[in-house]
Parts: sequence; structure tokens; C-alpha cells
Amino acid sequence: MDNEKDEYVKVLFRFYSNVLDEWTVETMWATIVDEERGHYKLDSIPFYAQSIACDDVIFAEYDEDESMLTYRETIEFSGNSTIHVVLMNDSQEIDTVRKIFEDMGCESEKVNDGYFAMEIPAIVEYKLVKQKLHELEEVEIISYAESCLAENHQY
Repeated sequence: MDNEKDEYVKVLFRFYSNVLDEWTVETMWATIVDEERGHYKLDSIPFYAQSIACDDVIFAEYDEDESMLTYRETIEFSGNSTIHVVLMNDSQEIDTVRKIFEDMGCESEKVNDGYFAMEIPAIVEYKLVKQKLHELEEVEIISYAESCLAENHQY
């Protein structure tokens, strides 16, 4: 393993998912900020976890029961937001919908052909993204959840 890869760790998140209606485990990549203090910067877009976004600094520690590094709390919020999007219209291509938001500066990760998680960077004007989300929901192309809406994206 080279030095760059050594800086990444997997962190386990255990939470109740309203989307899945069950207790869920999700693992995400993080970079080491201060390993001794247990501080890591999230480097993944959460697929299901709520109240967390890419680039948030978290506190995690090794959990014997989980047998891995496990999330305990968020130490510093990045200002990024996480939106979960479900494709409601089978005649639409999910990658076409993702491209609309990519062109607005929002990266996303596809879970499957009907669901993706999207990051709204702190520097992106969320009002414009929200307007597009609303437009697509109104014509029943998507449904979405603001799983982690940063203060700077609330209006």
C-alpha cells in the first residue's frame, strides 16, 4: 500500500434509516486529520446516513463489537449538504438526471438505476439546485430528501 492510500480509512456508521425503515450500517471513506484524537474528514457522499456530509470532520474510534473504526459524532461541519434522490419515472435515465446537477456543480454517486446521493458543495447556490429538484419532483421524475442541509444552504 502506498503512502497516499495509507491516509484513507473506512469508518462505520450505524443508524436507523427512515428510507429503509430499519437499522442500517454504512461504511464510508475518510482521510486522517488527527489519528491520535480520532479526527477524520469524511471523503464519501453518504448513501443513506443523515445529518452528515462529505468533508465534515468526525470523531471516530475503534469499536470492539463492530471490529472497526466507528463514527461517534461530528466535530466540524463542512458547509456541504447531502441530498438523496429517487428516480420516480422509469422512462428517464438516472445518469441524465445526475448530469443536470453535475452541470450545477453537484457531484453524485449512483447507488443503482433508481437512486443516487448528491453532494451540494458549500460554494454552490442551493436555491438554484432546490428549484431544479422541485421542478423535477413536480413532474414526477424524481423524489428527494434533504438528508443533511447545511446552515448556509437553508433559506
